[in-house]
Amino acid sequence: MNLTLYKYSFGCMGCPCALSLYSSTPQIAEKVVTAARYELDRLDQYYTDYADTSFTAEINRSAGRKEGIVVDDETAILLDYADECYRISDGLFDITAGVLKDVWNFKIKNPKLPEESRINDLLKRTGWDKVIWKKPRLTLPIKGMKLDFGGVVKEYAADFIANICRSHGIYYGLVDLGGDLGVIGPHPDGRPWGIGVQHPRKPGEEIAIIQLEGGGLASSGDYERCLEIEGTRYSHILNPKTGWPMEGLSAVSVVADLCIIAGSASTIAMLKGKEEGIQWLESTGLRYFCADLDGQPLSKLQ
Repeated sequence: MNLTLYKYSFGCMGCPCALSLYSSTPQIAEKVVTAARYELDRLDQYYTDYADTSFTAEINRSAGRKEGIVVDDETAILLDYADECYRISDGLFDITAGVLKDVWNFKIKNPKLPEESRINDLLKRTGWDKVIWKKPRLTLPIKGMKLDFGGVVKEYAADFIANICRSHGIYYGLVDLGGDLGVIGPHPDGRPWGIGVQHPRKPGEEIAIIQLEGGGLASSGDYERCLEIEGTRYSHILNPKTGWPMEGLSAVSVVADLCIIAGSASTIAMLKGKEEGIQWLESTGLRYFCADLDGQPLSKLQ
């Protein structure tokens, strides 16, 4: 069968997205893209924390109510995964930490460090260990608590869309959601996809090339969203225990069987810092690449 590579670019989930699909006809490729975009829009609208109409907003409005809220099966899957990530990260991967963004504004032009007292007040509403999760009922016991699915839903979507493509007969291709990748399969001749990793200190340059035939790839770093205050860089990746940005690593990329696993692993490593983060990555057996605060490579993918 003769297959042609079709490429599509669009925006969703607040980031540039791209689908690279090998198909026998453009009509089949278009049908797959239509199905993929429908699901991406659905997930975006359902889990965004930027719209009052999302289910995330509905969950957060339930905070402080004794009865909590009943969630659907898909949300339950994400909550179970977040619970597992909280456990294996010793509490560093915490989807309640989004409330800390109330004092860390990474879009402001003239940033100032938040007052410690404000951070401490928000920490009282932070902590997955405070949440009562008894499927299908979720209870946020403290008024003002919030869940933020941003650390899992885009990676989940990359895997979800890769599966949709396979279900439509596409077995060679790549899903790219703002750098979170789900590999449908290699090129038809068996060649892997060569994925460039952005240099954390040199915009527009690549620090590594990762070869992928399947699975998922995700990256975390302090270069996409950060604050520069008096010569110090403050990452958007916040430690839920201290309320302050992580330190030690500028970038981590992880390869795993699923993009959602790669994404949580890269975030956990960033939060653990240079030495502990690398030790933890080594213990997982996953392929990874990371760089120190100066942007110097600390490891190479084998």
